[in-house]
Amino acid sequence: QNRKTKHQNLVCGFRGSVLHGLTLELGETVQILEKCEGKDVTFFPFVSQGIFPAGYVHLKKAVVTNRGQYETVVPLEDPIITEVTSTLQEWSVLWKQLYVKHKVDLFYKLRHVMNELIDLRRQLLSGHLTQDQVREVKRHITVRLDWGNEHLGLDLVPRKEFEMVDADQISVSDLYKMDGGRQRHGDSCRMPVPHHLFVNLKSFTYNTIGEDTDIFFSLYDLREVVVKMKLSHISPNSSSCAGLIISLQLLRGDMEQVRRENPMIFNRGVAITRKLGFPDVIMPGDIRNDLYLTLERGDFERGGKSVQKNIEVTMYVLYADGEILKECISLGSGEHNISEYRSFVLYHNNSPRWSEVIKLPIPIDRFRGSHLRFEFRHCSTKDKGEKKLFGFAFTPLMREDGTTLSDESHELYVYKCDENTTFSNHALYLGLPCCKDDFNGCPNIPSSLIFQRSTKETLWISTQLSSTKLTQNVDLLALLKWKAHPDRVMDILGRLRHVCGEEIVKFLQDILDTLFSILDDNTDKYGPLVFQSLVFIINLLRDSKFYHFRPVMDTYIQKHFAGALAYKELIRCLKWYMDRSAEVVRQDHIQEAMRALEYLFKFIVQSRILYSRATCGMEEDQFRASIQELFQSIRFVLSLDSRSSETLIFTQAALLNSFPAIFDELLQMFTVQEVAEFVRGTLGSMPSTVHIGQSMDVVKLQSIARTVDSRLFSFPESRRILLPVVLHHIHLHLRQQKELLICSGILSSIFSIIKSSSLESSVQEEVEMMVESLLDVLLQTLLAIMSKSQSQEAVRGQTWPLSDWQGEYVSCLLSLLRQMSDIHFQHLLDNFQSKEELKEFLLKIFCVFRNLMKLNLILTSFQSSFGFFIFFQNIDFLAVLFINQPSLQLETLTPAKRKKVFDKYGDMRVMMAYELFSMWQNLGENKIHFIPGMIGPFLGVTLVPQNEVRNIMIPIFHDMMDWEQRKNGNFKQVEAELIDKLDSLVSEGKGDENYRELFSLTQLFGPYPSLLEKIEQETWRETGVSFVTSVTRLMERLLDYRDCMKGDETENKKIGCTVNLLNFYKSEINKEEMYIRYIHKLCDMHLQAENYTEAAFTLLLYWELLHWEERPLREFLHYPAQSEWHRKEGLCRKVIHYFNKGKCWEYGIPLCRELALQYESLYDYQSLSWIRKMEAAYYDNIMEQQRLEPEFFRVGFYGRKFPFFLRNKEFVCRGHDYERLEAFQQRMLGEFPQAIAMQHPNQPDEGILQGDAQYLQIYAVTPVPENIDVLQMDRVPDRIKSFYRVNNVRRFRYDRPFHKGPKDKDNEFKSLWIERTTLILTHPLPGISRWFEVDKRELIEVSPLENAIYVVENKNQELRTLISQYQHKQLHGNINLLSMCLNGVIDAAVNGGIARYQEAFFDKEYISSHPEDTEKITQLKDLMQEQVHILGMGLAVHEKLVHPEMRPLHKKLIDQFQMMRSSLCHCFYVALQGLPGLDKLSPACSGSSTPRGILATHSPMSPESIKFMHRHRSVHPHRHSHACTHFYILYINFVNEPKCVLEQEKHAV
Repeated sequence: QNRKTKHQNLVCGFRGSVLHGLTLELGETVQILEKCEGKDVTFFPFVSQGIFPAGYVHLKKAVVTNRGQYETVVPLEDPIITEVTSTLQEWSVLWKQLYVKHKVDLFYKLRHVMNELIDLRRQLLSGHLTQDQVREVKRHITVRLDWGNEHLGLDLVPRKEFEMVDADQISVSDLYKMDGGRQRHGDSCRMPVPHHLFVNLKSFTYNTIGEDTDIFFSLYDLREVVVKMKLSHISPNSSSCAGLIISLQLLRGDMEQVRRENPMIFNRGVAITRKLGFPDVIMPGDIRNDLYLTLERGDFERGGKSVQKNIEVTMYVLYADGEILKECISLGSGEHNISEYRSFVLYHNNSPRWSEVIKLPIPIDRFRGSHLRFEFRHCSTKDKGEKKLFGFAFTPLMREDGTTLSDESHELYVYKCDENTTFSNHALYLGLPCCKDDFNGCPNIPSSLIFQRSTKETLWISTQLSSTKLTQNVDLLALLKWKAHPDRVMDILGRLRHVCGEEIVKFLQDILDTLFSILDDNTDKYGPLVFQSLVFIINLLRDSKFYHFRPVMDTYIQKHFAGALAYKELIRCLKWYMDRSAEVVRQDHIQEAMRALEYLFKFIVQSRILYSRATCGMEEDQFRASIQELFQSIRFVLSLDSRSSETLIFTQAALLNSFPAIFDELLQMFTVQEVAEFVRGTLGSMPSTVHIGQSMDVVKLQSIARTVDSRLFSFPESRRILLPVVLHHIHLHLRQQKELLICSGILSSIFSIIKSSSLESSVQEEVEMMVESLLDVLLQTLLAIMSKSQSQEAVRGQTWPLSDWQGEYVSCLLSLLRQMSDIHFQHLLDNFQSKEELKEFLLKIFCVFRNLMKLNLILTSFQSSFGFFIFFQNIDFLAVLFINQPSLQLETLTPAKRKKVFDKYGDMRVMMAYELFSMWQNLGENKIHFIPGMIGPFLGVTLVPQNEVRNIMIPIFHDMMDWEQRKNGNFKQVEAELIDKLDSLVSEGKGDENYRELFSLTQLFGPYPSLLEKIEQETWRETGVSFVTSVTRLMERLLDYRDCMKGDETENKKIGCTVNLLNFYKSEINKEEMYIRYIHKLCDMHLQAENYTEAAFTLLLYWELLHWEERPLREFLHYPAQSEWHRKEGLCRKVIHYFNKGKCWEYGIPLCRELALQYESLYDYQSLSWIRKMEAAYYDNIMEQQRLEPEFFRVGFYGRKFPFFLRNKEFVCRGHDYERLEAFQQRMLGEFPQAIAMQHPNQPDEGILQGDAQYLQIYAVTPVPENIDVLQMDRVPDRIKSFYRVNNVRRFRYDRPFHKGPKDKDNEFKSLWIERTTLILTHPLPGISRWFEVDKRELIEVSPLENAIYVVENKNQELRTLISQYQHKQLHGNINLLSMCLNGVIDAAVNGGIARYQEAFFDKEYISSHPEDTEKITQLKDLMQEQVHILGMGLAVHEKLVHPEMRPLHKKLIDQFQMMRSSLCHCFYVALQGLPGLDKLSPACSGSSTPRGILATHSPMSPESIKFMHRHRSVHPHRHSHACTHFYILYINFVNEPKCVLEQEKHAV
């Protein structure tokens, strides 16, 4: 078998539908094991094997590391491409989830970014990009990668040059900086990047201009013209369209780079246009001499004409001899230079405004003596060729002192002339004043001149000179031409300080050349002044305005500087300044020299190099000696006591700031060791104390920081020399806790350098040096910072993230520990003199790491004598914290990150768990000292969702139980602590589904037996097994509680879960404090959901635990320290208040009475009065305020997908106000969106109960009141009865109709039976929840006759309640409800309903065949008669309240009521004939064939009669006596009979 290893990437997905085929996704990496030509390929992507078509993959070069099952394949391609590929694969999964989670905005944004990344990746893979383009594409890629990772909550990648850094190749300090730390020192100078705008005219068409057209393009910066160029000259055309089309492209880089990267552009003859004025940086050798002139405007006279002139201006550039300079005028780049400029003509305008910009590229050698002449001509409108000269103006380009025309607006005089004037003799007008300033300079002008000035005519122009050779500054010009006035050199050098900085940087090279030529001319005489001038220029470049000219200075020194002898004078002057620092009071000039130290040394070293080349190294010893002496002066300055001299402090600070910048220059002349010795001596000369002053300490450390960041420190030879003195100063400051931020920056730089040089042998020695000097003080510093941070947290009451200081020092400590080898650790341990020192050091480092992991677990109960236990407890705590670190929880990582971490490090939690178990076992008899203190931490470890970790830790709990059992005879401490910690840890969101069975597992991974297996072998196994069972049940409830609380669950689910947990703490574990805590959690949930009645019942649980005693209670939850009596009183008031808000005043009244008894016993009459008034108000509320009767619903939760506290259980829920069955069903389906609604009321089968889904079964149920006595009392108002019908109810009924036997087609009521299910709850409603579980159910069958009795009785009750409400004006205004109810009953009685009952049960055949139902038939008859009477009352009330427009409806009801009575009377008459003995019960019906009372015309009853009837009617369904039946029949009779009959009937009654 050929097993050549090849790695390929899929270019097409494969479904794997063939035999042994393997499903693959696009982009997956596969390893080829065997290839069959023309067929398939066998491979495995890490774990799976199978076949797929060979054409589905693309071969890529790759490097395979960690070969085997978990091997890693790294393609040999640009790392950015690899990162993009893996990131897109990772994003694709999360991207789809965004759509599912309805994060539509981010979904579309991410899709756009992914498409951009794919396109950018394609550009990189093409290989057709330049280096700068590749860099730009990578920049765009990394920006998008970081954006996506941030918005998706993924890790941000530390990068260097756009590529991910290798954590193994970089120090922790550098990683911290990349991850958000900032550079604390060292600002690099960045050159500004030039940009160029490429303009291309594509098309220009017009139809309104009949002449040739020139197109110019100008670029403006705000209001200033930056560039002007001519694009094209176009002749007229006849196009009907008009428009301009151009393309613009921004090019980046200097001109050479642009030419190199865009050769096609320059092959087309591109015109390069320079900026008007100078660029940001003028490099040496960049020679330029351009004068930009703007022809602004003019004012001219009419000259005797009736209309204004058409004025054209012609401009010439003339040399001193009067010759016109050829091709010295440019109208714009891209156009040939011309010798004559003509302006455009404005028609009939004596005040034209041209504002045309013209460039005059005049040669430098012809600039002096040249002048500009402007000639003005009037152009005839009749003869276009006729142009008459009428005046001119002029201006010289350079003044007599040699300066050029200033950059400003100039008002020129206009002189008169005619068309015959010639300018052959230019001297005739050059002697005249050209402008006002010129006129003031020559006041004696003869009056008899050829040219006379027109006093009312002027010309305005403005100029701007862009020249590197000509200046407008007199002092600068004098310096550049110093040889013309050698006697004024001293004054000229002194006046250099008054020249503006812009002029100096513009002529930087010429000025420096001049200064060094003066120095060479007479060193002794001019040396100090040249030195001062050089210092001034160097410090000028330190200004932020001119900082970008420093590279110009560097270029000058390297390529143009030629002062080979200058170094001697520069060294001498510099040393002289330093030596006088102790004597002079004003040290401004000394400080300036110190600030210029860097470039002074550049000049010194370059001068020495030039001298050495010219002399073949002569005077080398003298040069070295002078440098040695100079460093002695430097050390002298730094060693001076500056505490009494502020000026000296500034001098020393200036020197220290500049000092590190000279190292690179010294390395050109001296060896690394020599320079390092210079630097060590200088740093060593600084005072070792930190009491000089805070500002000086900062400067000193900043100088050390720049030393560490310098190239010198990167050499191992120099580090060996410099590191001790650097560490010495850092140690001093850390010990004093001064300047911590700068010290951390220095340490970070040191660790970065050492890490990059880790392969060198000298590094081991350096690490050893740092361990001895810094490790202990680093730990002390971190502890101090953490202590301060914790105190701030305590004040603010919240946790704050790592501060900058803390993060810096943590990274430094980790960097040091990471660099330490086994040898370093061994040396560290060997250096401790005693075990106490070692223990103290270890406790210190344990404390640091414990605080870093943000869990303050140190126990304060141990005294110093228990140091051993504190020591080992800290070790255990650290191990626990390590295992629980979020970054180690592989389950929370994305698949890609999880694989990377696991492949590189494995699961470090498992390794630490084994270490923890080993440490516990080694404690031996000392284990008892860690019980119960370590239960919480160890339990926290088991909450990690890693089976192996859990199985390793579980036996430790058996050990703890066993040790406490041996000591105390029980393990109640372990039990109590375990329950408390379980509650707190799981409530924090820890644990998972598998954690439910953690303690009861019988099969565990690894060599450890299960907890139950070990307990069953003990003598205390009975209590142990019981304890494990209880803990398992507790975990089930805690995990349900956690899942509800941490998710977006509804209040009902949270409340139900809390009730479940609360009952468990009360009934099974009896943990009163935990029970009370959950009482208040539940109460808060009810208040948030506005379930005030339930909140009252919940808080009542705590109230019942208290007694009316004066026992003091500690502060607890939100309760202050108080007596038990006062706490119970406060709770009672709060419960009463909640009952009031829930309108359950009947529950609040007994509490008012109990509170009143307490107040009465204490003679607290004020409080007694208050509570009695509240009780009275509650009685008023009961009688006056409207309360709605809630609906009740039975809910079944079936299926294993429901939480434990709901799974396969049924509940009865108390609905909200106005909530009916449909609304309740929708609410429940909203709370359980995955649930399936069952459409039948039948009990579910086993498949549904054990199914992996959620099923909801919901239907309405009817409450069965407990307090029947209240409901039977006639005098109790219906408002009161209404409360007892729906409150304190534990039994609920649900009826399911069915047909027993054959169904009667004519009347289904004959065979319609009812299956009546009664549900009995665990607690009555309302209670501490709006729903309670069904405890048991009772099932009975109701016959058709019994059902008819039940239906008629309920309808009678409904009618009585409604009529009573209208009668007592509780419902007023709209009587539609009464009308509909009466119509529904009467109409149903006529067309069905009662009529059907008559047919079914008052039939002779039915009566004779069911003699056992005689009493029930009589009862139904009585109820139907009662319904007639109630309907009569209702019609009477309806007649009083009905609107006139509704009278027809009322009449219809009366008519139907008559029909209903007649039908009933006939039915009863037939029935009475078939019921033996019943005829004696109804005298009214037995007197004649048609009972008169039933057939009598019904008339409205008086209110007194209605009240009389209502007072004597029966309520109970089974208590209709014969006397009552007699009464009702008689009552209907005598209401409508004549008075004599009425009196007889009354007597009979």
